[in-house]
Amino acid sequence: MELRNIGIFAHVDAGKTTLSEQLLMHAGAIRRAGSVDEGTAHTDNLPVEQRRGISVKATCVRLTWRGTDVNLIDTPGHVDFSAEVERSLWALDAAVLVVCAVEGVQPHTETLFQAMREQGIPVLFFLNKTDREGADVQRVLGQIRRLLSPDAVLMTDMEAQTELVCAQDDTLLERYLSGETFDEAFVRERLADMSRRAMAYPVLSGSALRDEGVEPLLDAMVDCLPGPAQEAQTGLCGVVFAAAQDRVLGRGVWVRLYAGRLENRAPVTLPAGVDPLTGEERLVQRKITQIRRVDGTDAGSLAAGEIGVVYGLGDVGVGFVLGDSALLPRRVEPGRLRTPLITVQVLPEKAEDMQALRTACEALSAEDPLLQVHYAKALNELQLHVMGTIQLEILSELLETRFGMKVTFSKPAVIYRETISKASFGFAAYTMPKPCWAILRFDIEPAPRGSGVTFRSTVPVRDIMARYQHQVEQALPLALHQGRLGWQVTDVNITLSEGNHHLIHTHPLDFIVATPWAIQDGLQRGGSTLLEPILEVRFLLPPDCVGRVMSDVALMRGEVTHTDTDSDRVLMTALVPVATSVDYASTLASVTSGRGSMSVKLHGYRDCPLELGATAKRRSVDPLDTSKYILAARSALEGGIFNLD
Repeated sequence: MELRNIGIFAHVDAGKTTLSEQLLMHAGAIRRAGSVDEGTAHTDNLPVEQRRGISVKATCVRLTWRGTDVNLIDTPGHVDFSAEVERSLWALDAAVLVVCAVEGVQPHTETLFQAMREQGIPVLFFLNKTDREGADVQRVLGQIRRLLSPDAVLMTDMEAQTELVCAQDDTLLERYLSGETFDEAFVRERLADMSRRAMAYPVLSGSALRDEGVEPLLDAMVDCLPGPAQEAQTGLCGVVFAAAQDRVLGRGVWVRLYAGRLENRAPVTLPAGVDPLTGEERLVQRKITQIRRVDGTDAGSLAAGEIGVVYGLGDVGVGFVLGDSALLPRRVEPGRLRTPLITVQVLPEKAEDMQALRTACEALSAEDPLLQVHYAKALNELQLHVMGTIQLEILSELLETRFGMKVTFSKPAVIYRETISKASFGFAAYTMPKPCWAILRFDIEPAPRGSGVTFRSTVPVRDIMARYQHQVEQALPLALHQGRLGWQVTDVNITLSEGNHHLIHTHPLDFIVATPWAIQDGLQRGGSTLLEPILEVRFLLPPDCVGRVMSDVALMRGEVTHTDTDSDRVLMTALVPVATSVDYASTLASVTSGRGSMSVKLHGYRDCPLELGATAKRRSVDPLDTSKYILAARSALEGGIFNLD
């Protein structure tokens, strides 16, 4: 298929957006390359991007080179916007990873490449800024081979290409070792084939600012990166990876289609949530009102392999899979690349604007599910999950420019979790006031760190009907959303061991009401252990700053796990609690005079003394306050119990 869906990625300030502009200009998609510094870059569409000179949202643009259409997804480089990077991975078939030829492989570069390699995504490397003092292509190539993959090869080094190609084929290797030489076209074709299968990683170099090396990169994107798979798949499969707003057409969603076809005015069946009474998924039918291509022109349809904006699907969220998810080439799982670990309370300028602010934040959350808007009506508090302080600054500007709302944020707080301290049981007998009947007993045990929640039932269906047991399982997220310390409960094994229903008095809702009651009873009996998030931090440091950073890690209750020296820099890995390291990026910049960098990812959770952590306010009625809880469940008290927010 003469189509390429390619993402362009980089660590911050590697020149990725400038390179995207040059790619567009050389392909004739734009007349003049825009400037990041002047706010005229075509891939930075938001006012906040143009004003600040950084990419906040991933942007998809289209160009044509040598008869091949390329959908190019330009992604943010700052780690606070990793969610945008992750969603871009759902839509593409290959990637260009930009590395600064001066600074070399950064910790965030490693994070990006590992994510792509895990998912089998073919990658081209472009070493940018070769015009700058200190640029060293061979040094950076050595870093790529050592830190990322030994199968990286410079496209100007024919001997190295030949060796890499022959090393993958025993017959070719034997011929090569016997002294046979190979035609250059043959080697390049073999290398291109290996690249398309993510078995080799071609490396190119140049300067986007000086317009050097751009056309060889375009050639390599066409020759060495694959188009959409042309498998004979039946059925529909597509993933929503971004949202868009049009003044006339309303809300649209960016869809990468992997199988099947979408057409204007065609009906699409979508889920509409779970029926709390039956536990069954409800469906709703929507009709597509318009489909637009990446270049903004109208299209009557969207075929497998293509990317487009689809209107008429209502409030379908980012991350939603249209059709059969089994046909996706990789998992769609928000938060795999990076998960928000801090929460903030967002406050409107005027108290009476709280509901309007909630609506605005929910609109942003539909575009970025990891924001996870939580509104506690009883407390009149609105909270968001965020990646870092830069994201907060951008959110503040977006709320003002897009929704006309000035806001302030509370001091960021860590998102802890909790688990049960010792094995216990939880019991609930929801038998009054009639009509109701649901009796449950759970055995709850601590589980290894990182194991999550497991559930099983040993109760025969004669005691609790199968559909009621299904409701119990459906209610577990509600029951575990806040434990006795106020945090999400994890790392527990739960067994439904006893219980019964009543043929006359049991109402379809009763077991959903009783489940949180019994679970909270068990958590109270077993006691709670606070769990704090621990980061794996990768520092890139000048040698004279290593001692100071090691000392800082110790002061943050962290530990250094590995150090490695590479010519004039030290790569250091440490495990550090989130609570003590939220603002360390700015400290590092000061300590190293801007010469050091760091990237982080979640390592896991570990036990934390309560005096070093925090509890969280309960956002709904406590199930152990049974009188109020039953009234809330029966809608006699405002708020109810069924909203996880």
